[in-house]
Parts: sequence; C-alpha cells; structure tokens
Amino acid sequence: MEYYRKNAARCIARLGLVTFLAVVFAGCATIERYPGEQWDKATDPEDLGFCSVRLQRAQGYANTINTAAVVIVSKGIIVDEWGSVDTKYMTHSIRKSFLSALFGNYVADGTIEPDRTMGDLGIDDVQSLTPLERTATIRDLLKSRSGIYHDALYESQTMKDLKPSGLVVRPGTHWYYNNWDFNALGTIFMDLTGKGIFEALEEDIATPIGMEQFSSDDGWYVGGEESIHNAYPFLIDARDLARFGLLMLRNGRWEDKQVIPEEWVYESTRYHSDATLYGVDGYGYMWWVARDFNKYSHYPGAELPCGSYSARGAGGHEMLIIPDEDLIIVHRVNTFISGNNVTANEFGTLVSLILEAKQ
Repeated sequence: MEYYRKNAARCIARLGLVTFLAVVFAGCATIERYPGEQWDKATDPEDLGFCSVRLQRAQGYANTINTAAVVIVSKGIIVDEWGSVDTKYMTHSIRKSFLSALFGNYVADGTIEPDRTMGDLGIDDVQSLTPLERTATIRDLLKSRSGIYHDALYESQTMKDLKPSGLVVRPGTHWYYNNWDFNALGTIFMDLTGKGIFEALEEDIATPIGMEQFSSDDGWYVGGEESIHNAYPFLIDARDLARFGLLMLRNGRWEDKQVIPEEWVYESTRYHSDATLYGVDGYGYMWWVARDFNKYSHYPGAELPCGSYSARGAGGHEMLIIPDEDLIIVHRVNTFISGNNVTANEFGTLVSLILEAKQ
C-alpha cells in the first residue's frame, strides 16, 4: 500500500510538471514524432502525461482476461506496452480497414471511380446478381450498404444469423455488416489496379511507414464454393499495427510524405451509417466510428469523443484511434487458440482504465 501511495504522489507531482511545461510551450509549434526503424518508447509515462500507477492497474486488468498484447501510443511515442507485442497474430476483420485505406490513392488518381456500379464493372457471383443488385456502387460496398445479401466467404455465425436474407432493398439504403461487400471490394481492387492486395499493402503502406515485420508473404486468400470473391486475411504484430494507426491519426501523412490522401482518411472514417444492428454507434468506410447521442457507445463502459474510430477483428483484436487525445490503443488476442476471446465489454473496461491514466 505504501508503494502505491508514494507512486501516486509521484504521478501527481510529475503531471503538475507536464501541465506547467504545456503552458510554457503553448505558443510553440507542435513537432510531430514518427518512429524510425524502431519505435521510441517513453522512459517514464509521466513525461507524456500518463500516470504509471494507473497504467499498471490497466495492465493488471488485462492480465485477468485473454489479452495477448497491448501497445499504447501518444504523440508518436509508445507510452507503454505489454505482452507479445512483436508476435504476428491474425487480423480477422481488421483486414477490411486496411483495404479501405488502400483505396484512397487509386480513388484520388481516377483508377477507381467510387460511383461505378457492379453492372459497369461486370461483378457477379455464383448466384447471379439481380438487375437491382447490379446498380450497387463501389461506394455502397465501402459503406456496407450494397443490399446484396448473397452467401459470402469468411462469415461468422453472427453475421449469418443477422443477414437479411430475402430482403430486397435499393442499394445504398440499408446498412448491414456484410462480408459480401468487403470481399467483392477485394476483387474490385485487384481488377482495377492490377495489384494483389498483400503486395499493395506492402508497397503502398507497410514500406512507406517502415513496418518492422509485415511483408506480402503474411497474407493469403480464402476461397470456397459459396462465392467467387475471396477473403484476404493476413498476420501482423501489434507494433506494426500501431504504425498503421499513427498513419491514420496523422491524416495519412508519414513525415513529409502523404501516404494516403487526407481527404480519403476523413471521408472513410466519418460517420455514414448507424450501426445499432451490431450494438455499436456508427460506421464509415470499413471503419467503426464513434458517434454522440446514438443508442450504443463505441465500446461499453468507455467514454470516447465523437470522431474516434476503430478497426476490429473477431476475438478482441482492436485498433482504437482517438484524435482528440492524440492516442492509439492496439489490443491483440491469440486467436490461434480455440476459444480465446476478449469481449467488447472487457476491452471497453480496459480502454476506460487506460484513459483514466491519462491526465
């Protein structure tokens, strides 16, 4: 107990110094930090405005659930990290947010025109698309609003249970988290750019931002009889995932290079759809988006400012970006072990504890 009293007092003292320095340098230009070949890590979390005692509490909680790794980044520096941060784990549905980011440059240069339809592009499937379904646009798919409710690969049971089979809607009018849309976007990307998804990830994102471990060899395509549109999972470690988070937080810029167009980062991560069907607040272009005054919060038990957004994968894989706090939280689970899982409630509790450490 005495240890915690002393360290709590130390936190208060150091945070007072941080506040003082912030006031002194308020008029100075902000210098944005980026990792070099390796991440810079804070010697003392208090230097970045975090209380180390409270971070220890967050880590203690993570040790009681199935967390495999956590990386916390503020101002381009790792505040704290624990677990197997350099182990490559499955992305699961985080893959979709990466693909969304990849679209940006090709939309900007005209290679991909978001308002072209499935009919224009000749996109079909095992079960042929109807004339109405063929009017769905690339933009509808990015929003998960195609209205095309065919069988899709790599679907969870929840996705199958919630699929509005038999419902006929005009494309663009109904949101449903739809693997058909996400997988068909992979096909469309490859058809229009002439690039494989994983080669593009390495060339267009991983190399420019200096990912330490990711390569195109970390991905593979999942096919099957249900659909001609493959899924595209890949492996990535927590630190490299945090680099991607920092790229998004910095509006697509990495040092002096605009890796993803700033306009695309804004468009893809703003609120386009209500996501109450999935017990979440909002959805953008393959990103989950925080929205004030919705029925559900972004994560249960965590208060996040509007404008925060996240990439999510089954089992508790999370990359949360909070621009208002200049903060990235990456959370990994070893889902190679059957049944390993961290729930949204559990991750929400962890996020809340990490935010309590930031003063």
